[in-house]
Amino acid sequence: MKERVTIIGGGLAGCEAAWQLANRNIQVILYEMRPEVFSPAHRSKNLAELVCSNSLRSDRLENAVGLLKQEMRLLDSLIIKSADINRVPAGGALAVDRSEFSRYITEQIENHKNIKIIRKHMNYIPEGPVIIATGPLSSYAISQAISDLIKEDYLYFYDAAAPIVDSSSLDLGKIFRASRYGRGEDYLNCPMSEEEYKRFWRELVNAKTVELKYFEHQNIFEGCIPIEVMAKRGIDTLRYGPLKPVGLIDPITGKEPYAVVQLRQDDRQATMYNLVGFQTNLKFPEQKRVFSLIPGLENSTFIRYGVMHRNTFINSPAVLNKYYQLEIDPRIFFAGQITGVEGYVESASSGLVAGINMSHYVLGKPLVDFSNETAIGALAHYISDRNIKNFQPMNVNFGIIAPLDRKIRNKQQRNLEISKRALNKIDNIKASKIVKYG
Repeated sequence: MKERVTIIGGGLAGCEAAWQLANRNIQVILYEMRPEVFSPAHRSKNLAELVCSNSLRSDRLENAVGLLKQEMRLLDSLIIKSADINRVPAGGALAVDRSEFSRYITEQIENHKNIKIIRKHMNYIPEGPVIIATGPLSSYAISQAISDLIKEDYLYFYDAAAPIVDSSSLDLGKIFRASRYGRGEDYLNCPMSEEEYKRFWRELVNAKTVELKYFEHQNIFEGCIPIEVMAKRGIDTLRYGPLKPVGLIDPITGKEPYAVVQLRQDDRQATMYNLVGFQTNLKFPEQKRVFSLIPGLENSTFIRYGVMHRNTFINSPAVLNKYYQLEIDPRIFFAGQITGVEGYVESASSGLVAGINMSHYVLGKPLVDFSNETAIGALAHYISDRNIKNFQPMNVNFGIIAPLDRKIRNKQQRNLEISKRALNKIDNIKASKIVKYG
């Protein structure tokens, strides 16, 4: 009889963990609550749904998330494979057709001989080996079960999703195609004059927001801060953030605009575009009113308005080790944003590590430390660092990866050398057959 592992949660991390286990000839029972129960942010019954942006961010090795993707490619990641197959133009970033992306993953999981999907809302933690990948929108029932298990208070932060507009409703006479610094033409750019920007800013900071009555405090994660909150920090804050015009030249004027709103393709057919950096908690009529002040969006049709929801994560350094394993109950592993990794790719990365190490656990083999010289390992070491006093969600970055043993002044060259070392480390792990498939 094959070993069997239960995974709770069919998001990016749960699917990646299931894939890694199943490909090592271990039976997986994957519980996914949809369509029986939907979270406030989910719309589809497909696995691995992207609920916010459709971008998996940079695909360059000079960027830490680009390194993380390449490490995952070397380790046969299902999530990155789907992203590569279903990518849409986005300059130096890896963006995807979100529907095709999740559909491909769902089909791969459904058709795997070693995976059984049960569409049921789990409100308890079962016996035997378990990977908990319930995500940042974990239901109250399973959240309570986890809280009872780890004896730790939950932390939380608010997350927000950007609006999506119908491309046919855009005024392309006011919009130009370009990526920053001449890297292609993958983005639609809405240039704003000083007068247009200041009017937009005034309306934005005074717009009505949704009251989050069911939460006592707001603790907004900096990486997903709502645009209206950012705007209230100062009139020029957006011009140094998501509306920065640097690296973009308006072909009509031949000059750099005062501010620029970028739109990123959201599906393969280019029928939908999302407003880059426009995560928001504005009321829907206010979104229509204020965002229609953006040049080119005056008569835009909103396919999806921005929404805000609570993301939940555990105090991982107090309870997890570098394998994403629960120290007080080694049969249980955690994966995904509930561990405090932040971002789509980071979430899938934790699922990859948890899946590989769960396979080693059930087979009685030593667990795998990817080391903090790799992006994958650096995230695992970060979430289990006992020295962290005020634990907060973290995107992958070169700051958490072990530095080189020599100094390189040029930042890009230094990052490339760190990436080369990391990829060699992953190659060596593969060559040693530590992570050999079953």
